[in-house]
This record gives sequence, structure tokens and C-alpha cells, in this order.
Amino acid sequence: MEGVPVGARRTSWSALVSAVAAVALAVTACAGGGGDGAERQYVVAIDDDPRGLNAQLIAAPMTAMFSAQILEPLIFISTDYELSPALAESWELSEDGMDLRLALRQGVQWHDGTPFTAQDVKFNFEEIVPLSFYGQDISARLDSVEIVDDATVVLHMKEPYGPLLETVAAQFMVPRHLYEGTDYVTNEANMAPIGTGPMMFESYSSGEQIVLVKNPDYWGGPVQVDRAIFPIMGDAAARTEALFAGEIDQAVVDVAQLGRVRDNPDTMLLEKFAYPQYVAMMFNGENPYLADPAVRRAIFSAIDRDAVADVVLQGFGRPATTFFPDSLGWANSPNIDFSRDFPRDVDAINKALDDAGFPRGPDGVRFTLDLRYTAERTETAAMAELARSMLADVGVGVNLVGTSAAVYTEKVYTDGDFGISFLPATVGPDPNIAMARWYMCNPEKRASANPSGICDPQIDAAALEAAGAASREQRATAFHAFQERAAELMIYAPVVWFNGQFPSVNTSRWAGQDEPQPASNRLPWLSMAPAV
Repeated sequence: MEGVPVGARRTSWSALVSAVAAVALAVTACAGGGGDGAERQYVVAIDDDPRGLNAQLIAAPMTAMFSAQILEPLIFISTDYELSPALAESWELSEDGMDLRLALRQGVQWHDGTPFTAQDVKFNFEEIVPLSFYGQDISARLDSVEIVDDATVVLHMKEPYGPLLETVAAQFMVPRHLYEGTDYVTNEANMAPIGTGPMMFESYSSGEQIVLVKNPDYWGGPVQVDRAIFPIMGDAAARTEALFAGEIDQAVVDVAQLGRVRDNPDTMLLEKFAYPQYVAMMFNGENPYLADPAVRRAIFSAIDRDAVADVVLQGFGRPATTFFPDSLGWANSPNIDFSRDFPRDVDAINKALDDAGFPRGPDGVRFTLDLRYTAERTETAAMAELARSMLADVGVGVNLVGTSAAVYTEKVYTDGDFGISFLPATVGPDPNIAMARWYMCNPEKRASANPSGICDPQIDAAALEAAGAASREQRATAFHAFQERAAELMIYAPVVWFNGQFPSVNTSRWAGQDEPQPASNRLPWLSMAPAV
């Protein structure tokens, strides 16, 4: 589903400035610093129209952000992977991992006043969750949904599923009374959601703005913001200058501006907002130059990950040394260390490429690869430029191919028309849910999954073992084997951990914007306060 058609967009600088000025007039009069009785507004600039507002049916970062304010799961999962009660007050997973009993929060209402019930939960897991990006694996293992009473639901599994709680936490509940008997994908509630969250949908003007208002009956407590305005500002420079001027409260800024954000006393980059993010390097194993894992490992070693973090990301990124981030340390293999296993030892890399049968030609080049990336992301474009220089040091030529995201998706996933690629990605709620897909066999050529053309039974078996294990200890052992095989294959690996696409905020009107939240992408509606 692509959402509503995008109308004519403001593309000129003067139009963008006019839009910012209009927002500024509103927030100056009514925002956090207003007097008693003044409406408290919070303004978040976004770069484009969202594809939808229901993240159960649209897998897109902006959609997930809006859903996190309006809709809610049964269990919250934080960006540090801590679980806490949401629409379920408590839960109990049987020792064998086959039954999950959920005690539902009582007295919760949907935004239209209809009670939230056990029937909503049953409907979601039977009808909506199978369509969710993060829900397909749990649906394949779900045997039945039992309503024990008005306050209790039990998920009965066909087999244990290791990330069961994390997957349940990734499912936003939608109202049965608005979806049942409809086409779920085209239901108008996907663009005007009715949820149980702290903010309620009010309006959406394509190409202009989205407006949310506070839920006066939120079960979690009083919401401090009366109205949230999301102006659509496609020009990154206009968004950035509006943020520094205090005309908006929050925006994602270009990596080149993060130094200004750090140095300005009124602005900060949020360190906690979504799941950890990174930029990965992908390899096409069907490219004749990259068929040998030794060549792929040598090319990965040729990328100076420290230089990428320091030069391209201006110190806001960290060089990756493992396949999973530190926040998932329980799953990281103690036998993997990129600094030790893939050092940028130019002499050793040259020898490995010589031994693989690719000597330098008269021009000093062994072979040339197409490096694909999405041109919209300036950090990946800069990484590609730096990588071309680094690979030239070991005799590998690079053609830089920056395209739109749509063209990138077609060329990489459908056509396999690439040699190597840089891709920004997110870790997601669990390694099995969001990371294993980059390594497991993908003969259907699904987008956002392993595009290497390599199907490896060993790595697939390790991922499936981790998914089917009931205990974290068993899962960790399986993930250790998974990563050790991934290091041997080298088809996909993080280059840098980089959260620079998290929002930056101006603190002149609202305090507490950096308060950690129980759920990924959730803004601190309950704890923000007008700045003094």
C-alpha cells in the first residue's frame, strides 16, 4: 500500500520558508512557553508524506514513528531491549515456550470510545499479525488464540519460538470493530488510525502537515502536549535552519550538520529513540569476482571502518567489531572480533587477492565492481567515495552507482545488478526478526533480505535453531555458530554503528525531550515539560 497520493509539494525555498514561518507563528504563541491556558504544541518536521500511518501493514521508518504515538502493543520493548507492560499488564510464558498467557489491562478505550477487549487481541493475532513485517514468523508457529475470560488471552504455539515476547512487543494492536469484514490493506483507518496511545490522529493534509492531539483519557497518565504538528518539509536545509532558530522542536538533520547540533547549547541529537542503526556492506556472491569468500573477506578488510566513523560520520558513528550491537551482547559470539579478523592490512589483503587468482593488470587494477547506494543518504554517498579510494589501494576498481531508493531496490534485490553495496539498516527487536534475513537463503528475491544469491545450509540451520530454542542460553549458542559462519561467508556485515538518523531536538521550549521511553520511536508525551 502506498498511502494517499502525494499532492504538489513545496519545492521552492521561498515556499519552504513561508511554511516554517507559519509554523513558527503558531508555536511562538501556543507552545511550551505559553501562559496558563495556552495550547501546548510540539512541532516535528518530517521530510515527506508517509506511505501510511499503520506500521502493522507498512514497513517504513516514518510509519513506525507515527504508529508509536497512536497505536500500542501488548508489551513494550525499549531501545535497550527491556520489556515492560503495555496493553497487557503482565504475561507468563510456559517453561516449554508453547503457551503465552497475557493478562490484559482493564478499562482501556480506543480513541473513539470503544472498549479495548480480548476479542481485539484474538482478531489481531488471527488476521492482522500474519500481514505484518515482523509478524509472519510468529503466525507460522501460532496454533490458536484462546480467550480465557475478558481479561486473559493465551497464545498457543505449534512449536517454541525464541523471540516470542519480542515479536509480540513488535505488534501494534488495531481495533477489530473498524477492521473486521474490510480489506485490511485499503482500510481508511490505515491513514487515520484509531488506537489506544497517548496521541490521537486529527488530520492529514498531503504535502503539508499531519496533526495529532492528546488523548485526554490515556491509561498511562496525563499527556503534557495538547497538539503535535508534523509539517512536511522536503528541503533538509530548511528543516535544519528552522530547528536552530527554534521554530520547530524536532527534526532529522544531515550528518554534516550534527557537529552544529552538538555545539549549539539549545540543540542535541537524541541518543535513545529507535533500535540501533548501522550501515552494512553487502556482497553479490553471483558476481564472478566475488564468488570466492576469500575475496569478499579481503574486500571487507580493505574498508577502514575507523576512518569511516571518524571522517564520514564525524565521530558520531562507531566502527563495527561484531555482527550484533553491544545492546544485544547476549547473542554476540566471543569468537568474533572484526578488528582482529578483518584488519586493514594492505599487504595481507593484496596477497589474499593475488592468491585468489586476481593479479593486478598493467593499469594496477585487478577487477572493477559496481558499488550501489541510495543517493538520498549523504552519509552512504560519502562512504562510497571513501571506499573507492580504499579499494584502489588494493587494486580493486569501483564504479559508484547512486540511485533513488526505488531504483536501488529493483537493481539490488530483483535484478542482482551490483557488486558491493552500502545500506543503512536497523537492528530491530531481535536478531532472528530483523537481522537473520540478511544471511538466510532468499530464492524469491524478496526486498530487504539477502541479495547475495548465496544459500548456505549451515547459516540457515543456525538461524532456525536460534528461532526454535526456548531459552536465551540455547539461542545464544546458535547465534554464535551463526555469526562464525557469517564471518566465513562474508556476504553482509555492519561497517559502522550510526544513529545519526535519530532526531535532533531544540530544547528552548520543551524540557525532557531526551527522557528514555519504554518503546522504540515513542516520544516522551507524559514527561516533557515547558522549558523555564
